[in-house]
Amino acid sequence: MTPDFPQRRVLVIAYYFPPMGLSGVQRTLKFVKYLPQYNWQPTVLTVEPRGYYASDESLLADLEGRDVRIERTSAAGPGKYISRKAEVKFPKEWMRKMLSRISDTFFIPDNKIGWRRKAVAHALRLAQEKPFDLIFATAPPFTDFLIGRDLKRELNIPLVLDYRDPWVEYPFKFYPTPLHKYLNVRSERSALRASSHVITTNRRVKELILRRHRFLTYNDIEILSQGYDPDDFVHAAALPGTAHPRRAQAMRITYAGVFWEDRKPDYFLRALQDLFKDRPKLRGRIEALFVGHFREENVRLVNKLGLQDTVTALGYLPHTECTRELMASDALWMIVGDDRGSPGKVYEYIGARKPVLACAPEGFIGSTVEEAGGWVVRPDDVAGIRKAIEEMYVQWEHHRLQAPPEPVVQKYSRVALTGTLVKSFEALLEP
Repeated sequence: MTPDFPQRRVLVIAYYFPPMGLSGVQRTLKFVKYLPQYNWQPTVLTVEPRGYYASDESLLADLEGRDVRIERTSAAGPGKYISRKAEVKFPKEWMRKMLSRISDTFFIPDNKIGWRRKAVAHALRLAQEKPFDLIFATAPPFTDFLIGRDLKRELNIPLVLDYRDPWVEYPFKFYPTPLHKYLNVRSERSALRASSHVITTNRRVKELILRRHRFLTYNDIEILSQGYDPDDFVHAAALPGTAHPRRAQAMRITYAGVFWEDRKPDYFLRALQDLFKDRPKLRGRIEALFVGHFREENVRLVNKLGLQDTVTALGYLPHTECTRELMASDALWMIVGDDRGSPGKVYEYIGARKPVLACAPEGFIGSTVEEAGGWVVRPDDVAGIRKAIEEMYVQWEHHRLQAPPEPVVQKYSRVALTGTLVKSFEALLEP
């Protein structure tokens, strides 16, 4: 698979990187893992893990034996002052929202802006040791894009910006004044003008960028979706022990991830309550498993709805163990309240080859799940969610639950997606 050209070097700017956990690190980690397979040596510029909500040392095992260099500077943002530990407790939702809004008020574009100067200085020292061929900056945090812009000006090499989420139009971005929004728009425009190529995870974000920044053309922005790593499922299958014990003769529906803002379990849980109220014989025949931070308010709702015998919350697990739970489930559930975010769990669910129930608005997530043969219901449609669970149960009971079609599964492999990324890199270096 090695191309016929000398090995090339890419500087990857990624504030969030393992051993930090959660879904935000997966895309970057997997690109970095597979780039050497295509004759590109990545150097990751990141920070010392400190004051983050989840830590997963096992993720770095992905890079063992691969031609990858990781350079760390001291961290930035409030987390470095909160704790000397790598991991801090996930706050209650009201507290998380308040802290997020305070951050948006005092830091532009985000509270990692303090990393910009030290990251640029460190990258320039690295470039003096051995030049890079290209810069790849992934965001959020969007401070990463400003670092990429500054380095493009100093090094005069191609800059690729990777939007995992939108910047200005991010649904949960808080603008206390018009000036705050203007400064974010101006910063984004500056980064985009410096870029050589732009990548987004979905078409909606591409449309938003093109609408706001008219100097860009359609071909300036490429869509490269989230995906799954086939190795994750091989390693999960080889883990010693077993997945969490199942209830006898019960269909298991699993959710993996955190709940925040409009991504919450309330409507799904109410749908289960309604189903058991009308069809009490199904109680004990359906179980819901949650992998990830499950807040106190979520537990209180489970108790209020009388679902203690149906719901199990395992808390945060290392990624490989989480993957094992997906594989041991009968069906998988996810929720997203907007058409701009691109949750990686959708693609990992498809990679697990399990039927998916997606609570999502009209848009690309729903289309992706429908293509995979799953169910799509609006996030707040309790009756619709209940109906989907009933249909799923009937199929399970008769052994007719279908895995996603294999061609759909294969197109979201991280190996193939990295190959597409490399083609974009190569096009920028052609004379």
